[in-house]
Amino acid sequence: MTSRARSWFATWGPILPLLIAEATVWVGFGALLPILPLYFTEHGIDLPMLGVVAAAWPAANLVGSPLFGWVADRTSRKWMMVVGLLLSALFTVGPLLVVSPLAFIALRAMAGLSAAIYDPAARGYLVDANPPERQAETFGLYGSAQMGGLMIGPAIGGVAAAVTGQPTIVFWLAGMTLIVSAIVILVRVPDVRRSTTTAGAAVDAMSSTDQHVADQAAALDVPTRAGVSRPARLLNQLLIAAIAFNIGSYFAGGTYEVIWSLYLTSLGAGLDAIGLTFLSFGLPVMVLSPILGRYIDRRGGFLALVGGMAGIAICGITYPLVPAVWFVVVVGVIEGTAFAFLSPALFLLVSRASPPGRSSTAQGLFGAAGTMGMIVASLAAGVLADIHITYPFYITGAGAMAALLIGLAIGRRRLWDVMQPTVDIPGHAPDGHDGAADGEAAGGTRGLATGSGLGPASELDAGAEA
Repeated sequence: MTSRARSWFATWGPILPLLIAEATVWVGFGALLPILPLYFTEHGIDLPMLGVVAAAWPAANLVGSPLFGWVADRTSRKWMMVVGLLLSALFTVGPLLVVSPLAFIALRAMAGLSAAIYDPAARGYLVDANPPERQAETFGLYGSAQMGGLMIGPAIGGVAAAVTGQPTIVFWLAGMTLIVSAIVILVRVPDVRRSTTTAGAAVDAMSSTDQHVADQAAALDVPTRAGVSRPARLLNQLLIAAIAFNIGSYFAGGTYEVIWSLYLTSLGAGLDAIGLTFLSFGLPVMVLSPILGRYIDRRGGFLALVGGMAGIAICGITYPLVPAVWFVVVVGVIEGTAFAFLSPALFLLVSRASPPGRSSTAQGLFGAAGTMGMIVASLAAGVLADIHITYPFYITGAGAMAALLIGLAIGRRRLWDVMQPTVDIPGHAPDGHDGAADGEAAGGTRGLATGSGLGPASELDAGAEA
């Protein structure tokens, strides 16, 4: 193994099992996604009802994510992840066992609730397991793992369906991937200690050395992790801006879950061509997300955030302009590239807007906001597609662009400031330990090292404390 490879594994080894588990989850999701709407329509679900079935998952997730994020900040995130995945496996195969419209709605709702147990715990784990100067790259790898699974999943599902002659085999395949992921997390993922230092204590604990470095950084007009901290309040201005962005970004997910396979089928595409469209979106995300995450950590993420969001909005409107599968594939590559910019930048914003010790709660609220956008888009897509199959695409683009403008209006100058890169501080080691081995940074507590260049806490406590 080369020294570069050893360095990479030394840096990312602690979270690698979780990334492998996440990729495995998305293999099953990728296998199931093209089949799900076709399976439901084959069992008597019309387009408006399909929108309701599709909305059941995000509706339950909307309710569960803030609640279980709060729980994950107060208990073992590892066990939250394991339980969430095992329950997801059960409810994923449920539609094969109980076939009726009400059963489909109930099972998709329970699957969404199960995901709400897993997701905030997993993302909160990633925030606390890595230092602030690696947050964008961390979530770039996270997105890459997801898209890697998403690309592989349809191919594996297609082969399994062809070999067995039963397309429904993908339900069992998806359930098995969730069980395997739960086992990986149970065996290989350790619990990590949370950062619990409040913003005020972090500022008070600044050492004179940290102050000297902060003064030097100010002279260079760059933010530093010393003398500043993550906000003390949960519902602060930056998290609310991130919530607005996420609502818009999930418009596409809600729309495409309902109509993607149906739209492509109307163009004459088979399952192989539908799988190719997932590949065209997923490949740029898988390849570019870690690279762009690393770049954002070092150069700032504001332009990536705005450009990525605008790109997704434009692609949503563009898809139906040319009714051909090849055109969908090309636009998919562009949208995947836009998402590779957006995802690490957006997760960086959330990590810097999360109060110490409340990463999973913040991630739960953030995820719930996305599912709210998904619910609205799913319901609208079912109704509009019944009029014309292309109409939901336009709603997706308009919703994403509106969310971008609202988020910018909420965040204002603070959004620009917080998305700037941080600089290293003597005594705050970039190895994830932030100083002394027991979590104590040189000259203060671990809360100093988990600050993120947000500015004094008194300037950021713009919301009510939850």
